[in-house]
Amino acid sequence: MGKQNLTLMTDLYELTMMQGYFRNKDRNETVIFDAFYRNNPMDSGYSICAGLEQVIDYINNLHFEDDDIAYLRSLGIFGEDFLNYLRDFHFSGDIYAIPEGSIMFPREPMIKVIAPIMEAQLVETAILNIINHQSLIATKTSRVCFAARGDGIMEFGLRRAQAPDAAVYGARAALIGGCSSTSNVLAAQMCDTFATGTHAHSWIMAFDSELEAFRAYAEIYPDSCLLLVDTYDTLRGVKNAITVFKEMRAKGLKPKGIRLDSGDLAYLSKKAREMLDEAGFEDAMIFASGDLDEYTIQSLKLQGARIDCYGVGTKLITSHSNPSLGGVYKICEVEENGVMTPKMKISDNPAKVTNPGEKRIFRLVSKNNNKAIADVICLADEKIDESKPYTLIHPEYRWKTKEVRNFRAKELYRQIYKDGKLVYDLPDLKTIQRRKRESFDEFWDEYKRLEKPHIYKVDLSEKLYNLKQKLIDELVGKKGK
Repeated sequence: MGKQNLTLMTDLYELTMMQGYFRNKDRNETVIFDAFYRNNPMDSGYSICAGLEQVIDYINNLHFEDDDIAYLRSLGIFGEDFLNYLRDFHFSGDIYAIPEGSIMFPREPMIKVIAPIMEAQLVETAILNIINHQSLIATKTSRVCFAARGDGIMEFGLRRAQAPDAAVYGARAALIGGCSSTSNVLAAQMCDTFATGTHAHSWIMAFDSELEAFRAYAEIYPDSCLLLVDTYDTLRGVKNAITVFKEMRAKGLKPKGIRLDSGDLAYLSKKAREMLDEAGFEDAMIFASGDLDEYTIQSLKLQGARIDCYGVGTKLITSHSNPSLGGVYKICEVEENGVMTPKMKISDNPAKVTNPGEKRIFRLVSKNNNKAIADVICLADEKIDESKPYTLIHPEYRWKTKEVRNFRAKELYRQIYKDGKLVYDLPDLKTIQRRKRESFDEFWDEYKRLEKPHIYKVDLSEKLYNLKQKLIDELVGKKGK
């Protein structure tokens, strides 16, 4: 979509808080924010991190234009001293993130921002907007692809996405999540991949007969002839497609296959496969589309449907079953008198109690089978000694423990910015897709199943747990006074 200045794509309260900090605090005071989510979407066992490249584009282009300053002045709530400060505003802090394509879990900070308080506050809204959306679509796609068990998934959702940006970046996220291609030409260009698509029902209806339409299409696209067969009558459409395929074969051409878009896809695909095979077109592929999602595909697989590739649109690009990831951005450490002091939010709802302090995340992976055992959220100054057994402790039920041996402790964070300078080499889409496959392969299928997945262990280190309990006791004590 090109480089965009999204500086004003923020909630107004970020700017009102910034002016408050400008008036009441040292504007260079360092704070640390964590961006994380509390629950996996779609009752999934995991989520897929996506959107970091667009976060980087946002940070790189973060500045206030003269028109932006003029608009803020027109609101009548910002002083000239603050507006003058904004003229030279830029990001000067550090950012750490879990790389795109990685599996992540609730309460793990997917992005950590360390910056002067005004800078760290401003970037909240855009970071959440970008990461929430793309991670959600990548996760939905991963579930769809898992249900397909190796069959190809094409992203078909452009016309049903909520807006152009949602369509383009949703397609990008779908490619990260496991789609082999997209129908969205702009997204394909942006991601340096190929677009897929053939023709719609309108192509058939524009001719006097289905057979005439098929012949015309085969003549124009002899090397990629894929015919949509359900405009009038699906099985009659398959017969007409076979007629055209035979004519192509007589000319030394090889048809690609047919697409089903309606009706009982299990029955029709089996019947179509039988008809194609009997006519000698065993290599012709059967594509299917039509309001599909992971549950429909799983059902079709169980019914023995003879489908080679699925086009998934509306329910993927909109994450129909779960419209939001629900990521949040919470302060966890503040500079006070030159010293970084851990902070945490407490709540009557235990799920909303945050983890204090600057953190890092380790994934413990078995050396025996290269499968993930658990993640451990630690304080930033901690390391995990791989030469010694590590005891996992349930974050709530402390009597539940498990000793882990013979493991690798893999740190999940990569540094993205240092002192406002980009220090991360942006990977291309193929590299991100490979990371997703490798990350996905580290987990047993029990964590990936669509319904009631096994819950993956995300532990707090003993040091972080003790800090959290100490702060809870102190804050509850203050609350009671």
